[in-house]
Amino acid sequence: MKKVLLSVVALLIASLSFGQAKWGIVAGPQFSSVTVKNLLGSGSGKETSKLITNVRAGITVDIPLADEFYIGTGLLYSGKGAKFKNSNTKLSLSYLELPINFMFKPEVGSGRLVLAAGPYIAYGLGGKYKDIPGEAKAFDDEAGLMKLKRFDAGANINIGYELPQGLYFGLNTDLGLINAFDNTSNSRSFKNTSFGVSVGYKFGGK
Repeated sequence: MKKVLLSVVALLIASLSFGQAKWGIVAGPQFSSVTVKNLLGSGSGKETSKLITNVRAGITVDIPLADEFYIGTGLLYSGKGAKFKNSNTKLSLSYLELPINFMFKPEVGSGRLVLAAGPYIAYGLGGKYKDIPGEAKAFDDEAGLMKLKRFDAGANINIGYELPQGLYFGLNTDLGLINAFDNTSNSRSFKNTSFGVSVGYKFGGK
């Protein structure tokens, strides 16, 4: 994970140094849930949690490949989690997320339509279960059967519009593809899902 992050940071710095990249900032609300199977290892089946609201924000970089085609990446804070339906338990998670998207940005009207899709990898910065009873850190042993791995990965899709002045408006969704449970006995699984609205500003580039 650290090697991947360092490689991407080096790529971003090189791109910016040569003035080839268009970088920016982005932020917005994010609505998250989780899909779990055999939550407590007792054959409880599959269920999708209620949504909770969090924040997604960070820096973005568009690296040109050809006319209207880019690699979109950056580093994002991504708040995720869930409220479980049959209990008072709420899970709050914080990730550092690295998307690697293939982007198509055709001119539409006075600006550009932004269509992007690709994989992401993420590292859990922190997380907490509340009322299980009490509180427990989600990535630590104190969470017991509910302990999560810090590494997560999946696919993401972004649709947006970029104005000539640099303002950006978009919709984003993440679909977790990794089983994040640390203990996967009895076919236990845990996958993150989220979607949100983004507002941002992009600097430089074309």
